[in-house]
Amino acid sequence: MRTNERIRAREVRVIDENGEQLGVMAPFEALKIARERSLDLVEISPNAVPPVCKIQDYGKFLYEKDKSERAARKKQKVITIKEVKFSVTVDEHDYQTKKNQAIRFLGDGDKVKASLRFKGRQMAHRDLGYKIINRLIMDVGEAGLVEFMPRMEGTTLHAILAPAKKSEAAPKKPAGKPGDAPASQAPTAAQA
Repeated sequence: MRTNERIRAREVRVIDENGEQLGVMAPFEALKIARERSLDLVEISPNAVPPVCKIQDYGKFLYEKDKSERAARKKQKVITIKEVKFSVTVDEHDYQTKKNQAIRFLGDGDKVKASLRFKGRQMAHRDLGYKIINRLIMDVGEAGLVEFMPRMEGTTLHAILAPAKKSEAAPKKPAGKPGDAPASQAPTAAQA
């Protein structure tokens, strides 16, 4: 951004500190008005014809711009991809542990790459690998959405799961009267 004497246009459209247009004038006239008000002349739209300049406090402008950029960075969420590796001969307990890890990663808002590497003669039994990855997708259920369906890349089968969109806040359960039994202990129609 060019300011004050660095503005090289023949004419500039000038906006004052209150947002009102002062019209088209030579840069030295606009600079004279800015100096009278103890402010700077800042070129805000150099590609316009004629360029648009604003009379403002340049230091305050830079501070507010930096502050808004910092606030925007603070609010943005960086999504990382966590990997969960399986093998064709995965044991049931190992599978459950890795499935729970994947669900936890998805709950934290990270993407999950489920990969399964085939070794040697296991390549002849790709269907077993597809069963494991598809089982994981079914077990994860509503915690994650399938971004890439299982596919082979070399000797590795992988799928990518993205976290499910956060639905509206779950409605709170209405508080019952002090004498009411909790919902888990309430009699069902079959018991009554």
